[in-house]
Amino acid sequence: MIKINIVCVGKIKEEFYRAAVSEYLKRLSRFAKVEIKELTEGKNPEAEAQSILKTLKGYVFALCVEGKKLSSERLAEAVGVLCDKGEEITFVIGSSCGLSQSVKDRADFCLSFSDMTFPHQLMRVVLCEQIYRAFMINSGGIYHK
Repeated sequence: MIKINIVCVGKIKEEFYRAAVSEYLKRLSRFAKVEIKELTEGKNPEAEAQSILKTLKGYVFALCVEGKKLSSERLAEAVGVLCDKGEEITFVIGSSCGLSQSVKDRADFCLSFSDMTFPHQLMRVVLCEQIYRAFMINSGGIYHK
């Protein structure tokens, strides 16, 4: 079973976000082993970078507004290729400070979900949903419309 890591800076305080993440993790459990690593927020991206860099494994997607945008189908394709290779996948979500350039430089792919900036707690929900959608697309499931 493929291993997916979601490295996030900060904790989710709102119960509704935690419930949404939990639901998508439950759905994903039939496709992958997903581990969320919550790191402590620093005073700036450089302070957080050292903690983030220590946790990165496998193929790394860094989520950042200046990254490349992919459709759900293209993300599914990328995830599918990595799964076929048996490669561990790590997604990184920074704090409200964003991601340090050193983390972006280490990433294999800088991924943007939008030109807009989202709260990192909400981004975790959106990311989990899109990972689940990618697996559903790749399995021929009816979830994706």
